[in-house]
Amino acid sequence: MALVNIHSKLCDVLNASPEIIPLLNRLGISLGTGDKDVENICQEHNIDADFLLAIINTFINDEYFPESVLKKFCASTIVSYLRQTYAFYEHYQLANIERHFSALISRSGENNNLGLMKRFFDELKQDIVERIAADSREWFPCIEAIERGERVLHRCAPNEETSIHDKINDLKNMFIIHLSGSYDQNLCYAVITAIITLEKDIRQNDRIRNRILLPLYKSMA
Repeated sequence: MALVNIHSKLCDVLNASPEIIPLLNRLGISLGTGDKDVENICQEHNIDADFLLAIINTFINDEYFPESVLKKFCASTIVSYLRQTYAFYEHYQLANIERHFSALISRSGENNNLGLMKRFFDELKQDIVERIAADSREWFPCIEAIERGERVLHRCAPNEETSIHDKINDLKNMFIIHLSGSYDQNLCYAVITAIITLEKDIRQNDRIRNRILLPLYKSMA
């Protein structure tokens, strides 16, 4: 898909790439955009248009990653975005998967391995929540303090492990390859779709976290 610019109508972007709906939601942009372009939407929501375009294009195009653009922003701007992202993970995306997963189990037959898969999801959720807590409690405040010019005696080292990505892929493969017995197909599809959406979301945001924010942090005096 061609890169989105400030004159692109957001409704056209959403029609072509509905997977960015959660991204817009966490920034306070809801559906019902009319025929407004990106510039108008950003003005209405007091969002930096260059920052939003960089994030949207990163999500839509896997080969696009604007290091030079993102590095122009203050580290605290990226921290603020990631805080909003983490809140969306915890309160919406993970909760949505859990809700659909529980409904799937309750409305499916007994001769399947959904209970085992749900326990694996619970472990994955805990890993994600623990990383969110570590970043929010230690790393993000450290970055914000340094930007305010405060003296930071002990810098923290953010966790760069990739086991979360591996576990999401394992969970997805459990459904695709190992699901057995009778189950509600519509609810199963809802769970798989939500997992795939979360997988892409975390992968794209980890590019921003690890390839932009982390180098900025290491370069801060």
